[in-house]
Amino acid sequence: MRVGVVGASGYAGGELLRLIAGHPEFKLVLATAEGSAGKRVDDVHASLAGHPALHGVTFEPHAAAAQAGCDLVFLALPAGRSAAAAGALPAGVRVVDLGPDFRLADPAAWSRHYDGAHAGRWVTGLPELPGARSSIGNAARVAAPGCYATAAMLGLVPLVAAGLVSADDVVVVAASGTSGAGRSLRADLLGSEVMGSASAYQAGGAHRHTPEIEQALAEAGAAAARVSFTPVLAPMPRGILATCTARLTAPETGTAALCAALRDAYAAEPFVTVLAEGRWPATGSVAGSNGVHVQAAADRRAGRATVVVAIDNLGKGAAGQAVQNANLMLGLPEAAGLSGMGVAP
Repeated sequence: MRVGVVGASGYAGGELLRLIAGHPEFKLVLATAEGSAGKRVDDVHASLAGHPALHGVTFEPHAAAAQAGCDLVFLALPAGRSAAAAGALPAGVRVVDLGPDFRLADPAAWSRHYDGAHAGRWVTGLPELPGARSSIGNAARVAAPGCYATAAMLGLVPLVAAGLVSADDVVVVAASGTSGAGRSLRADLLGSEVMGSASAYQAGGAHRHTPEIEQALAEAGAAAARVSFTPVLAPMPRGILATCTARLTAPETGTAALCAALRDAYAAEPFVTVLAEGRWPATGSVAGSNGVHVQAAADRRAGRATVVVAIDNLGKGAAGQAVQNANLMLGLPEAAGLSGMGVAP
């Protein structure tokens, strides 16, 4: 399958190139980066030097995608750029968008968090959601959810769908590695600013992944979905640890019931592991993979469920999930080119 990456110079784009290079059925025919056009891929992504599938590959301008003859194109562009890029592709080219342009159904939710016109909604590219796998497999255009949203949705949706928690009082606090902020030079992302320090940002409902989480909970059957989300920048390069709490619908609900709902939801999922009792997720356990680790507990005194989810923000939170979607769209084995096992230490 001939695949291309539009916007391949960033962290998510580089991770896509790495996964494509190791994929048994993908052939990279295009990598674009407007600011790095003409440069070799390994001049920008030193970790990719020496791989025969990437040998001599140079970045091209974004416009080259229209003539590349791709079966599928990944879009790894900033907010507001994907709609134009997708519109320039020939009819029949399948597209997986890693950006936010096509994630939200509600134009008002879009306008609260983004500039520019609402472009509409594509199929949500989270295969583990109820009914999502067949929709993705039949779709020509798929929007992968954001990294924070992916972690929160994987933890909360099964519990909402099972009627064990209410979605009208959800609190999510999630710590992410610095790669989640992109590759642009910023003073607050310098090593001397980040090392030894964790900091919250965009609290109070400001973060753009909030409406994605609410949308998924509503579609899981919640009568009303209200999420208070606080992201935290952690002194690590990659990974997300999301701690999600929600009000129990019945005070007698215990930890066993919560974990049973998660295991029922993910029993056949190749990338999601509900950990054994007493073990809690850690970002290091899923680093470099498309894996997801989940654990839950009932706090009966507070009347709330706590669900903790660990993913790699560049893996299941971005490039890995995009490849998982592409496999489904192209009729390939879903796990082709992907691993659910992290790299440790």
